[in-house]
Amino acid sequence: MASHSPRVAIIGGGMGGLTAAIALTRIAGADVTVFEQASRLGEVGAGVTIAPNAARVLDRLGVLERIRSVGAVPDGHGVYLDGMGRMVTDAAWEDSARQYRNIGMYRPDLIDGLASAVAPETIRLGHRLQTVEHTASGVRVAFENGSEDVFDAVVGADGIHSVVRGAVGQHPEPVYSGYIVYRGVMDASRLPDDWPMISQVWMHDRRHFMAYPLQQRRLFNFVAGVPSDRPLQGPWSGPAEVSELAAEFSGDGWDPRLAHFISLIDRTFWWGLFDHEPLTNWSRGAITLLGDAAHTMLPHQGQGVSQAIEDSMALATFLAAADGVSDIPEAFRRYTAVRMQRTAILQHGSRRAGAMFDAQYEFANLEKRDADIRVGRDFRRSAVFDYDAQKVAEEALNRFRRIPA
Repeated sequence: MASHSPRVAIIGGGMGGLTAAIALTRIAGADVTVFEQASRLGEVGAGVTIAPNAARVLDRLGVLERIRSVGAVPDGHGVYLDGMGRMVTDAAWEDSARQYRNIGMYRPDLIDGLASAVAPETIRLGHRLQTVEHTASGVRVAFENGSEDVFDAVVGADGIHSVVRGAVGQHPEPVYSGYIVYRGVMDASRLPDDWPMISQVWMHDRRHFMAYPLQQRRLFNFVAGVPSDRPLQGPWSGPAEVSELAAEFSGDGWDPRLAHFISLIDRTFWWGLFDHEPLTNWSRGAITLLGDAAHTMLPHQGQGVSQAIEDSMALATFLAAADGVSDIPEAFRRYTAVRMQRTAILQHGSRRAGAMFDAQYEFANLEKRDADIRVGRDFRRSAVFDYDAQKVAEEALNRFRRIPA
């Protein structure tokens, strides 16, 4: 960027916010401050996937090796199974060049790995955003603790309940999927010696159960989706008894191996699955959105965090090309134009994947469900995993430059 380094406030110190801080610093030369409402950086102790398209970005940012060193790369392709454990198809969790593969990450390890690449003095904890607004001198942010400051730009990486989203004129209602997930991790040493170190998904009776390794295979993550109206009657999440999880996956039609896996779990929590419809705009002036604040999606394609990582690379690429602080709004408009279609497709695709796993709607026909999952395997590799966020942004920049003013 020409002129001085832009001062950028990132609201939210989660995985998207920290990746944005790395990208904006290293690619755009921005002077970044990350504001996190919690008193310490951290995430709930469950698993998340870094998909090949996100691994490519982390590699370009110079942090992939530190992330991979605390994650778990599976032994081979994952598998989709019916309830009794019979193979439906394999899942190739790698790009076409086989350069990048899925990495199973324990969320606290991912936060620590990303935070280690951000200068500690740029992270401000205990700052819950109250207001954000344009002023004559920049974008003013004010926090509930009484502190405030003015920045050249603000990036809202503050999640599904984003405050920044209101500042760009977007007020979507959360959409409940009709499903909750039981989630948690277990000590992998409890598993049988021959337990495969890959991703496995069991699908039966409007339910699905996924498990995959984390933390250099010392932990195993599990995510179990079941229909429920619980979030409509109270909070969206809470602790749960392992016995209620076990009851959801017991009886005829379920693999005894899965029952054994569940019997080894000693703790679980439940979360309601919400998303929102694609937004009509992400940016207003020098304010923009990133990650769940921009495109909350269901977890069924494992792309929530990966799309925030892609956002970070695209945003930094456009900001780096901006001609001074006065050009930031145009950089943000270009970022929005490039990213909105990509993420909207994946938001809808995540809903569709959930319907397939749980045999809903047209996928109640299991032959059609299984055929679509097989087709989706190859589509996912070419359309999702091969996507190069930096290349796409650079190509878009070249197109924008050729458009007459």
